[in-house]
Formats: sequence, structure tokens, C-alpha cells
Amino acid sequence: MKVYLVGGAVRDQLLGRQVKDQDFVVVGSCVDEMLAAGFCQVGADFPVFLHPKTKNEYALARTERKLGHGYQGFQVFASPDVTLQEDLQRRDLTVNAMAIEVKSLTDSSPLTGQVIDYYGGLEDIKNKTLRHVSSAFSEDPLRVLRTARFYSRYFPLGFSIAEETLALMTSLVDSGELTHLSRERIWQESSRALLQDAPQIYWQNLADIGVLKALYPKLYESWYQDGLGESRRLQVLNSLELAENFQLDLQQRWALLMMSFSSPSTNIDDALTCVRTFGGQNKVPKNITQFALWLMTHSKNLANFDNINANDLASFIQSVSLDKHPERFIALMKVVQVWQLAAQQVKMSQAIDNYNSVTVKDIDPSLKGADIGIAIKQARIDKIKAQLSDAV
Repeated sequence: MKVYLVGGAVRDQLLGRQVKDQDFVVVGSCVDEMLAAGFCQVGADFPVFLHPKTKNEYALARTERKLGHGYQGFQVFASPDVTLQEDLQRRDLTVNAMAIEVKSLTDSSPLTGQVIDYYGGLEDIKNKTLRHVSSAFSEDPLRVLRTARFYSRYFPLGFSIAEETLALMTSLVDSGELTHLSRERIWQESSRALLQDAPQIYWQNLADIGVLKALYPKLYESWYQDGLGESRRLQVLNSLELAENFQLDLQQRWALLMMSFSSPSTNIDDALTCVRTFGGQNKVPKNITQFALWLMTHSKNLANFDNINANDLASFIQSVSLDKHPERFIALMKVVQVWQLAAQQVKMSQAIDNYNSVTVKDIDPSLKGADIGIAIKQARIDKIKAQLSDAV
């Protein structure tokens, strides 16, 4: 029997990040031997065990064969004859397919500390690349969302997704395989992605490769199929980018995403219906949807709170039960501040682009000397003025 630390713990150790969970693979053992050692088996589909003291997961080395659609359509084969290399080959990304041998089932100390790397994970960490291990990646559609989630986690470190992996992800979307995923699993991945360091990267990646249109069509429509879609999409993505700096929690980040359904041209009741329906269809916990509804309902008054009248203030207190839960006010106000800052960020970014778009080629060529600078300045002002006028 040999025991190996595998997956995320090895990856994060190499990246110098905090290791939160430790998972192990046991090679050369069987179910009876694990049970005899005091381990508790969990899950009926494949042999995973909990350590009697640490509760870390120990899985027997296994291989998988695709039999049906979705992430559940697999036949699992576990045997003492399955090698570590075969076990690691079934994993999603090379950075998740490395191992370090430990001393025993009861001692997780590294045997030598040497990283076992059959599929180029060390090189991909060096090059900051997320790359699939093998073509078996395409057998599990959930890996598309997982890869996007890892991208959102490691984007601040400079990671990108390999072109061939992006192509594989896109082809998997085009095949329709993602429609076989349960909404519960989709929510699990998306909610975890929202809590990463760069949650905006997850949602932008889903849009880029077609997942947003396939799994979240209403959200896709709000971003791309109306006149205000682009500015609203940019504001949502910028607000999610700011969410980590402001230490927003899951319900606050989800509420920012749901502001995709709100715009000056959208009736508030229609927007609220969209959020309710979207939450129900996607198995979003009711308390998280409720927070998003509060934000959308009261965002205008919160954004102009110094001028709120007594009637609106009383309605706000009653609607959100602030008399019993005053902490909700701060939670909502933080989200509104992030939303406003994101809007200002979009406006400034567009102004800078317009400013830089004007060059000497855009002014009267007959001008000389100081008149050239004056003309360029005025042209830039006119360009920004047009931008501000279009936004009204």
C-alpha cells in the first residue's frame, strides 16, 4: 500500500497559498483493508473514506469510464491494481494532477517531499497555465465550470487558460452536454466562483465560451441584447471585481450580479420578477434571492440616503425588517457603494478611451503652433461630452 497527497493541496503548496483541505489517494489497497484500519466509507458510487481522526478524504486509486450524459454518467473501477498514474490521468487540469507520497495512512508527513508529476503540472504552474490533462476532460461537462472557477481564483496570480483547453471547453458547450448538469451542481460551482478573488473572470469566461447563453439565457440577454446591455455588463463585472476589496459575502455578490436585470428603462416590478424567477430556476437559496430583491427595490433611496423622506424610510425599515435586523442596512449600503463606484469606474474608463482616441490626425491640418494643442483639447472635450449625453 502507498498513500499520496493529491490535487489542490499539492497545487496550493507549490503556489505558496494556504492549504485548506487535504485529499489523499491510496494505491494497492481495498475497501476491507480501509475499513479494518478504522476509516469510514462515504458515498456509494466510489470508494472514498474519511480518516477516523482528521476526517480528511482518502480515496482508493480508481479509473472511470463514460457511460451516459452529464457528470454522473460514469462507471468507476477501483482496484489494488490501479496505478497512481492512471488515477491522476482522470483528473481535470494538470495543476490538479500532481501528488506527494506520504508515510502511511496514519502519518501524512511527506516521505521525501518530491512532487510526482506525470502530466506537466509543474511546468504549467511555472508558466501560469490552466491546461486539461487529457481528452477525458470532455467526458465531464462540470469541468467547464470548474476550470472557469479556477481561472477566477488564480487570475490575480497571472494565470490564463491554455488555448487548446478553451477550445475543448467551447466544443463541450456546443455539444449540449452542459444542459445535462443539475441546477444544484451549477449553483454550487457558480456560488463558489463568486467567492473567488476575481469573480468577474468566471462570468466573463462563461460569456466568452457560450456557457452564459446555454445555462443562463436571461442573464445573457440582459448583457448583450438591448441598448444598455454593454454598460450594464461592464458595471456588473466591475462591481464584482471590487467585491473582493470590499470583502463582500456571497449574498452581496449575488445581488450585484442580479443588478444585471435592473436599468433605467426596466420597470422595477419586471426586474424583481426576473430576479425571483431566475433564483427559482437556478436553485438559489431563498435568503440570497431575498437580499437581491431588497437591493433592487431600495437601491435608489440608498444611493441618495441623505435625502430620503420619512415615508420611504419607514417603508424601507418595514420591508427589510431593519427594526429586528439593523445589520442588514450596512450590508445593503456596502453593496450600493460598490455598485455606484463601479458605475463611476465605467464612466471614467470610457472617458479615458474617448480622450485617447483623439489625435492630431482628427483636427484641421492647417492649424499651426499652439492652435494644434487647443484644437486637440476641444476635440477631446467634445468627444467626452457626447459620451455623457448618450448616457443620459
